[in-house]
Amino acid sequence: MIQKIVSGGQTGADRAALDFAIKHNLPYGGWVPKGRKTEDGTLPEKYHLQEMPTGSYPKRTEKNVLDSDGTLILSHGLLTGGSALTTGFAEHHKKPWIHIDLQTTPSPEAARMIQEWIGRNGIKIMNVAGARASKDPKIYDVTIALLETIWDSQRRD
Repeated sequence: MIQKIVSGGQTGADRAALDFAIKHNLPYGGWVPKGRKTEDGTLPEKYHLQEMPTGSYPKRTEKNVLDSDGTLILSHGLLTGGSALTTGFAEHHKKPWIHIDLQTTPSPEAARMIQEWIGRNGIKIMNVAGARASKDPKIYDVTIALLETIWDSQRRD
């Protein structure tokens, strides 16, 4: 069962994971670039993330991979940019990861795949990454809905 969410605070999938954790009083954390920079400006203080000593998005991404048991990456389509980089860091550090392409995988199937991955890999601290809002305006809502489905299922088990 997921006991903590880790995220980098970017708009889109990252921010959805943090809002989900806050809503459910689930512990959360993660690293954000120096200056708390995101594509929509400074990450609001309500998100209690640690600030990196550098403004580098890749360094932040790697630290979040390292500080979790595994990484869930969500997108509509192929991975690009920071999301693609995340898989490289996970592989380099031998950390489990799963990419769900919501363009080709229906939500019920995606939820089942994620739950199996969590169980198979003993994921308790889950890094959630994926598209930013400017590249995928639907990713926030879909991420919240998927996490809700998984949370409800884990609470029933």
